[in-house]
Parts: sequence; C-alpha cells; structure tokens
Amino acid sequence: MNTKSQHANPSKSRSPRHRAREFALQGIYQWLLNHEDVGVIEAHISQAHGFEKADKEHFDALIYGSIREVVMLRNSIAPLLDRPITELSPVEHAALLIGAYELKNHPEIPYRVVINEAVELTKSFGGIDGHKYVNGVLDKLSNQLRQVEIRSGK
Repeated sequence: MNTKSQHANPSKSRSPRHRAREFALQGIYQWLLNHEDVGVIEAHISQAHGFEKADKEHFDALIYGSIREVVMLRNSIAPLLDRPITELSPVEHAALLIGAYELKNHPEIPYRVVINEAVELTKSFGGIDGHKYVNGVLDKLSNQLRQVEIRSGK
C-alpha cells in the first residue's frame, strides 16, 4: 500500500462511512496478502488511530461481506477485466471487491457514490493510474447491477 497516504494526517472532512471504507480496504488488503482470519484482522484494525471515527457497522459489513462473498464478487468482476484477477494490485483488487459488494448489497447508496468512493480509495492507497482502472470496471458493473437507477438519472 502507498505508505505516504496511509500515514497522512486524517482530514476532518472524511465522513464516518469514508473512514469505514478506508479501514475495510486496509483489512481486505491484509487478507488478500496473508489470508489471515478476518476476525484477527478486524481486531487489529479496530485498534488503529482514528478507527473510533469510522462507521463501525459499515466497516463490518464491508470487510466481512466482501470476504464472505469473495468468490461471487470475483465472478462478477472477472469478465470486466482486461487481465486475470491475480494480476491486479492488492489495492485495486480490494477496492473492486468493496465497490462490487456495495453495488450488489447496498442499493441505498447511489451507484455514483460507490464508484467515487472506490476511486478515491484507489487514489489514496494505490498506484498512479489504478483509480482509472477501478472506475472503468465499476462503471461497467454498475451498468449490469443498477440499470434501473442509472436509467432514472439518479
């Protein structure tokens, strides 16, 4: 992960949901690299500076849900990729899992917000152009999963 952003001073403008996504990204990143038990990862992350400002319920939904549904999420993402999932950076992979999970399971969150949040996570923690890739993949996925919402112009 990009250590510059990881150690940056927390911005007061970040919402509790955004913070939850940041911590979930870090946890999923750790899980992708080490395949540690999600409970162990969650216990470790919950001790991190600033975690108390995160939306704990959304964090739990994202980290546990993304890992529990990883096969289904990967199957929905894979046809939209230009390379095997194994060739994604762990940050892109984690951001795509979070975005796909939210698109599938949280219809109350507008698809544009889901995509924007995943893009912002990738900008903060990933490589130089990873956010563009995440944006393109989630845009295609939202066209499949949120057709009614997209057609309504919301």
